[in-house]
Amino acid sequence: MNVPSLLHFTFLLRQARTASWRPWILRKQQLSLLRMPLFQAAGKKNSLNLLGLTEAELEEQFVRGDGPGGQATNKTSNCVVLKHVPSGIVVKCHQTRSVEQNRKIARKILQEKVDLFYKGEDSDVFKEKKAAEKKKQEKKRRAKENLERKKQFKEM
Repeated sequence: MNVPSLLHFTFLLRQARTASWRPWILRKQQLSLLRMPLFQAAGKKNSLNLLGLTEAELEEQFVRGDGPGGQATNKTSNCVVLKHVPSGIVVKCHQTRSVEQNRKIARKILQEKVDLFYKGEDSDVFKEKKAAEKKKQEKKRRAKENLERKKQFKEM
């Protein structure tokens, strides 16, 4: 997934020095470090109970993509940058070569991030992320137990 973190955008926007982005930068600096992992949960799974977005709240830009792909990537402006104006959340999406698909993916990711921003730990996306972490830890614990059993069996 080619979606940079919010901290990366803050760094880029500081260098831009545009007046319209300054309030967004200040809000991002005020976010506590405890809330940052919440944004990393976005884009993982489909959630049905998400907050809705209206087109009036969004600013959309099409920029040139980056990464592997050579001329096909460097000459076309099919990378989508979406900004949710009320919360200041920015999403950059360049997963496919199609602008329309990137727009859909960017809106989906932005919707999840906005949901996490406003609902926090009550968000479905956050709950799914926690459930996946718990499942992964349980799997790791079982694998460790099986390894110990095998070692004990070999010693006998």
